[in-house]
Amino acid sequence: MTLIQRYLFRQISLPVLAACGSLVGIGLLSQSLDQLEVIVERGQSVWVMLKLTLLAVPQLVGVILPIGLFVGALIALTRLQREQELTAAYASGMSRWQMIAPSARLALAVALVALTTNVVIQPWAQRTSREQAFEIRTDLAALLVEEGRFVQGPNGLTVYVQQIEQNGLLKNLFIYVEDGDKSTTWDATEARFGRVDGQPVLTMKQGSWQQYDSKGVLNQLSFDGYVFPLGQYVSNDEHIRYKPADLWITQLFTPTPELIRDTGARGELLAEVHSRLSSPLYALTAMAMALAAIMGGAFSRTGYGMRIAKASAAFLLVRIFGYAVVAASAWNSWLNVFQYLLPIAATAIALRLLFRALKPRRSKGRSPLAHLKARFA
Repeated sequence: MTLIQRYLFRQISLPVLAACGSLVGIGLLSQSLDQLEVIVERGQSVWVMLKLTLLAVPQLVGVILPIGLFVGALIALTRLQREQELTAAYASGMSRWQMIAPSARLALAVALVALTTNVVIQPWAQRTSREQAFEIRTDLAALLVEEGRFVQGPNGLTVYVQQIEQNGLLKNLFIYVEDGDKSTTWDATEARFGRVDGQPVLTMKQGSWQQYDSKGVLNQLSFDGYVFPLGQYVSNDEHIRYKPADLWITQLFTPTPELIRDTGARGELLAEVHSRLSSPLYALTAMAMALAAIMGGAFSRTGYGMRIAKASAAFLLVRIFGYAVVAASAWNSWLNVFQYLLPIAATAIALRLLFRALKPRRSKGRSPLAHLKARFA
């Protein structure tokens, strides 16, 4: 790029980065509010909530990047046009293609980032998030204990914990197990969840055991340490169920019968993979519409509010139609081609309007009345 093109690239890139950063911040705030349940109801740490929040961001990139690019480009181009820096660039001898080249490079870079995110980062983040959510859902500490409350588990198990420390240590534990006519209780000063030979256990320290025998006599003993097995109170039937957004591109193109059974129909998987591959094209559409709104007409001292409003409405409609095509493609696979044609056609129309507006209009010749007025003026 020439010196002027590098200058234009910097002037457009900074507002685009600011707009994308702001949208990412809003997305993070929204996701963090949704993940508060992990702390409040599941007893997880703040780090787990933060991890789940960050893992949800890549899926939002496909939505955030085109909008951020569109908003940032409009802000930058409006300022450049208002301060007549674009006019100065034209006066220096730059052609139309040379003027839009920095914007096109930026749009291509954003499209490549979106494509990389959709193909590589998003499935990895979604799978990691799904596995973390599965661990939380099946976490014994979250299922069987709740600070200050009696929690009823399966097979007649009841657990009470007075205090749960940040490191997972349980203070003043009480366990009650009812098995038919027989009831057994344990209490311990400290306890911690763990695994022995792959089986979940609860290791208790400084406690006691009580049980009534068949004659109604209370048997009691004290212990310094006791390992309470939890295998019979844990269900091993659950397994991770992935969604189409969690799968890799190769899995979406050639799904196994198990994936189709557990994840979704083949049409849904094809719609998902084509959506990931086509959504980066909306970055090109966003930049083309922004250029058409600001540079597609004559200089205006009163601003470009009407042009920006029309371009924003057009981009919004195109994006909404894009989501509608994705939903329809899940039921009609032949509609997947329109996932690519829609942003390409919108980009071509915007570029056509951009270049057509620059061509001087041919005068149709004066009418006789206008000729007489000019003659005797």
